[in-house]
Amino acid sequence: MWKVAMSEEVGKAVQSVLERVKQAAARRPKTLPAVPPRLVAVSKTKPPEMIVEAYRQGQRNFGENYVNELVDKASDPLILESCPEIKWHFIGHLQKNNVNKLLGVPNLFLVETIDSAKLADKVNSSWQRLRGAGSQRLKVMVQVNTSGEQSKHGLPPEDTVNTVKHIVSQCSALHFSGLMTIGRYGYDLTLGPNPDFQMLLSRRQEVCEGLKLPMEEVELSMGMSTDFEHAIEVGATNVRVGSIIFGNREYPNSALNTPNPSPLPSPAPSPEKTAKTVSEEAAKKMHHLTVSEH
Repeated sequence: MWKVAMSEEVGKAVQSVLERVKQAAARRPKTLPAVPPRLVAVSKTKPPEMIVEAYRQGQRNFGENYVNELVDKASDPLILESCPEIKWHFIGHLQKNNVNKLLGVPNLFLVETIDSAKLADKVNSSWQRLRGAGSQRLKVMVQVNTSGEQSKHGLPPEDTVNTVKHIVSQCSALHFSGLMTIGRYGYDLTLGPNPDFQMLLSRRQEVCEGLKLPMEEVELSMGMSTDFEHAIEVGATNVRVGSIIFGNREYPNSALNTPNPSPLPSPAPSPEKTAKTVSEEAAKKMHHLTVSEH
């Protein structure tokens, strides 16, 4: 019974989020590139069965934060058999000593967290060595620390253009796909547009002007469970949503692992998200924000 209920809940949640993504995209200003937003279902700590169920609902892009967990899931027999067209996104901090392990993942689609030219060089050389000269280039994003918090990884914003230039000119095995940020948790939208998202928008403009790139070819990965609709409204093309699809994350040996008869507990931030979530009032107000590209 639990698995049947779980399947139904995950299926309904995926469809609900996809509908919200579609509606948020329709509210975007016409001045923004008309790129359909991509939903990345963040499946960290969740079992393969849940991923398969989301896949059955048409979901193809899945995100993982930890290399070892991604390696295990991507090579899981159930996922290999049931999800042949799955696209894995790596969205966690990548250490150089884990690059080779990550790049061996089958169906690796996008590494969203390149945060230095040195890391880009390592990923570039490893991809060439592991996949061969004739292989398709690996899609990467540059992670920017828009909030300036020491607890967050990512480039200082002022280093964005030079790092992207390095990837485009020096890393022939990589395809620069866009910019990514995590931003501060729990920002109150009644105060106005999220400044971290605005920062990423302005960095994209600098990158496009500096490298003569079309705006629609530089993606923006920003927005999570509590703020993905606002992120899409101001220009996100890639949103990373976990808890409202799969339920609260389950960490081993954690007080969070209390028995719960519901397959999908009421969504709540994972432990690192200690700040308050967006209020209903803020969610209503954010639809009426007029946001400029600059």
